[in-house]
Amino acid sequence: MAVAIVSDTCHYLPRELVAEHDIKLVSLYVHRDGLAQRESEISDYTGYYRQLRDLSGLPTTSQPSVGDFLAVYEPLVDAGHEIVSIHLAGGMSGTVAAAQQARQALGERGARVQVIDSESACGGEGLIVLAASAAAHNGGNGAAVADHARAARAQLRMWFAIDTLEYLRRGGRIAGAQAWLGSALKIKPILTVESEITPIERVRTSKRAFERMVELLQALSDDGRDAWMVQHIQAPEEAEELVARGIEIFGFGPTAVSEIGPVIGTHVGPGLLGAGGLPKSFV
Repeated sequence: MAVAIVSDTCHYLPRELVAEHDIKLVSLYVHRDGLAQRESEISDYTGYYRQLRDLSGLPTTSQPSVGDFLAVYEPLVDAGHEIVSIHLAGGMSGTVAAAQQARQALGERGARVQVIDSESACGGEGLIVLAASAAAHNGGNGAAVADHARAARAQLRMWFAIDTLEYLRRGGRIAGAQAWLGSALKIKPILTVESEITPIERVRTSKRAFERMVELLQALSDDGRDAWMVQHIQAPEEAEELVARGIEIFGFGPTAVSEIGPVIGTHVGPGLLGAGGLPKSFV
């Protein structure tokens, strides 16, 4: 492709889908036990989340360096490619800012790079990346691919239900859901990402949270957002059931099903169930 698609690791698309679309990755980092590790090098999610359940000392996370981006950008630009680089919401991470700094560091060659803030995370970011890849495969130039990605973002709807607000609180990422912390009820929050983590509603039980996710899938179908996906954190059975319910609604399977990895998982905790989509015409 004349246009190369670059992203970070926080979309959590299945690895085989990333390879199929030839998406280049720049990894974020997890810091634990005094060591920094690229998220892309962590494969034992179950072991990681088992350790994460000990809330006494949460790992921390960090964005890629400018040098990490340049290590991916420079060979692509030197090979004659344009680049569309799509990243985790700027309201959640400095990743997109580091990408912009790397673009500037390329000097005149930076004109061949377009950096896009997905204003999303996880599956939402992933669907925008897939939309960009589709436009690139269809022969669009860098500007056309970037425009297609932005149009896809405007059509995106994505939600996730989490087991507890405690991880968001400890990580300082609780944003608009701060007011929910004082509730005497044991709640199950449903949130989205609109540049930052944004509360949508709260329900009282895990069963109701699951049924609410099914209702949101129905809303996607009703609105013609038929490229749908499901993600989870250490909740494979619930994800499998949600996929089954989604197939009943849409009449066909999801674009992707995957588990969210350590960088986002550190801030939301185990037990997440997420779903969303955009029109299939974009991907």
